[in-house]
Amino acid sequence: MRPIYHLTLRRVWEEDLDQPYHPNSLAHEGFIHCSFAEQVAWAANRFYTEAEDLLLLHIDMERVTSPIREEPCDTGEIFPHIYGPLNRDAVTAIEALTRGPNGWQYPTRPLS
Repeated sequence: MRPIYHLTLRRVWEEDLDQPYHPNSLAHEGFIHCSFAEQVAWAANRFYTEAEDLLLLHIDMERVTSPIREEPCDTGEIFPHIYGPLNRDAVTAIEALTRGPNGWQYPTRPLS
């Protein structure tokens, strides 16, 4: 199963560290937006253009305790969504995204 990724501001991730992660989208839309690796830069540049201190959470789908669905967005592209809080032990790595001359970049080096 391939990994999924979630973009978040550092201050949002660091709220209630002893509790499962529950960003505003969970309350407003009913799910947590995620991406596959090839969608990360596009999503960062579409939704976080003005953001500072943007984090990328690497998520192991097999560890997530809430349901995950792969669903089409308005462009027809398929994105993973987590329907419930994210248990923090499903996050296998956290990295800060970097900005290049054309906006947010990911990966900063080729994926192996």
